[in-house]
Amino acid sequence: MKRYGIFGGTFNPPHLAHSVLAEKVRKELNLDKVIFIPSAVPPLKDEKEVLEIRHRLEMAKIAFGNNPDYEVSEIEINNLNGKSYTVDTLLCLHELYKKEQVKFYLIIGADSLIDFPKWKNPEKIFELAEVVILNRPGFSKEKIKSGYLEKVRFIDTELLDISSTMIREKVRNNKSIKSLVLPEIEKYITQNNLYK
Repeated sequence: MKRYGIFGGTFNPPHLAHSVLAEKVRKELNLDKVIFIPSAVPPLKDEKEVLEIRHRLEMAKIAFGNNPDYEVSEIEINNLNGKSYTVDTLLCLHELYKKEQVKFYLIIGADSLIDFPKWKNPEKIFELAEVVILNRPGFSKEKIKSGYLEKVRFIDTELLDISSTMIREKVRNNKSIKSLVLPEIEKYITQNNLYK
């Protein structure tokens, strides 16, 4: 049976921590590949802060597309209309890979597990994929809804002080992002005058 990791996100922009975390999970769970899925319209994000999908998709391809263990999927852009709900994406993936034997591992941050009750049909998500939580140092499990802790697998990660929010802020303030993103991503942001 194939083992595919699903790493969704806005990737606004994709940064080095995304790659480090994906690689840690891939090795620890012995995944055949990690599929990065830029969300078309993220339901829980402020749309004014989210760059249009064509730029985020292009940056995801630059950031992850050259690694043979990774794939960048356009499934949320091509197959789903409106807001990008994880349960719908997983249903699409099951349909897409129905001729193969595949087990999916949904990779999310510990903070997302706190918001999990707000997600569309969270119980169905547990049926469609094993939910893998990137457990950050200092994260308190007390905020997690009762019953969820037994349904997920935690992978401990080091604290990587990089976020897309921080990068956007630095770009707006004309500060360097060299240590936070690939040089090709920095070049893409500059050439397309993004986040100004």
